[in-house]
Amino acid sequence: MREGRTDPGTGPDDETIIRKVHDGDTGSFEILVTRYQHRVFAIARRHARRESEVEDIVQEVFLRAFRKLGTFRFKAPFEHWLMKMSVRTCYDFLRVHQRNREHSFSDFSDEDRSFLDSYVGEPEPDRHMADAARVLVHKVLERMSAPARMVITLQEIEGKSIREIADLTGWSVSLVKVRAFRARNEMRKLIAGMEKDLYL
Repeated sequence: MREGRTDPGTGPDDETIIRKVHDGDTGSFEILVTRYQHRVFAIARRHARRESEVEDIVQEVFLRAFRKLGTFRFKAPFEHWLMKMSVRTCYDFLRVHQRNREHSFSDFSDEDRSFLDSYVGEPEPDRHMADAARVLVHKVLERMSAPARMVITLQEIEGKSIREIADLTGWSVSLVKVRAFRARNEMRKLIAGMEKDLYL
C-alpha cells in the first residue's frame, strides 16, 4: 500500500461513505483508505521501524476496519474509531514480533557508545546529541516488552494522557497506570545495564 494524502474535507462525509459500504458498495471503502492512510502510516511508524513492517501494519488496519465496519455505530467520529483500531493493531504487531530483550551493550553501534559516553560528561546536549538520543531511545524501545513499549510510546513520545491511552488501547485506566509504572522501571533497568556495560 502506498502512502498518500487527501484532504478529509473533500468529497462525501465519512457517514455517507460508510452507509454506502453497508449497502453493498464496497468500492467506496477505498475513499476512506485514501482519506486516512496518512494518519495510519504515521501511527504505524511510531511502533515499527522497518518500512515493510509499517506497510504490513497499515494494510492490516484497513483490512480489519473493512471487516468490522458493520460494528461501527456512528456514536463517535469514524476517524477516532479507526485510530483506536490502528493503535490496537500496532500492539498486536508488537506482541507477535517482540524482539529478544536479552541484548548486551555490545549490540549497540560505536556511535551509540560515543553518544552515551559524551552524554554522561555533557550537561547540556546540543542538537546533534538530541538527535542521537532519539535514535537510542528507539533502540531501547525495541528491547522492551510489548505493553511497556506501547505505553511509553503513547505517553512519553506522543504525549497522551492516561485516559487517552486507556481509550485507544481498550485497557482500563488502572491497568494503564500499572503498565506505565512497570514500563519506566523496565526502561531504567535497560539503561542501567547499558551504562554498566559502558564502564566495564
